[in-house]
Amino acid sequence: MTSVAQSPTAAQRAAAVQLLLLDVDGVLTDGRLHFGAAGEAMKSFDVRDGHGIKLLQAGGVEVAILSARSSAIVAARARELAITRVLQGEADKHAAFVRLLAEFKLSAAQCGFIGDDWPDLRLLAAVGFAATVADATAEVKSLAHWIAPAAGGRGAVRAAAEFILRAQGKFDALLQRYQREAQHA
Repeated sequence: MTSVAQSPTAAQRAAAVQLLLLDVDGVLTDGRLHFGAAGEAMKSFDVRDGHGIKLLQAGGVEVAILSARSSAIVAARARELAITRVLQGEADKHAAFVRLLAEFKLSAAQCGFIGDDWPDLRLLAAVGFAATVADATAEVKSLAHWIAPAAGGRGAVRAAAEFILRAQGKFDALLQRYQREAQHA
């Protein structure tokens, strides 16, 4: 996948990423919220995004979820993907980011974030690699170093994962591992 738009330093910035933070609504999902009588009833996640997260983890990149909303559905999806750092209900995403930097002993330049709307602006401005989805707000796109060719919940995270892994020189080795497994099937 190729990106829709990227800054001249996008690949260099992506090469430094050791921790990728993901917003949920509008990034891991299409941003629609489905409510039933008992509250939030459903979110849809793209399986390719999930595999992209697994590829990042296999490539040595930590992945964390950082969302202003709280959802048991998100916690369940994170468990399924072995994402151990799930910060939900974080109205101040930047403050949560500062805590994560201390926890992981990383600099802001070693972190990436994929966001899509105004609440993400401050964090996008703070990280080393700011990424967004194709259907993000114009204000978010103006801060992004890299814009996915896909919309939120439609493969944008997978595209970002591949971009980061290519920038870090890890993509080909991971692909070859899958190709070898396919040949031995």
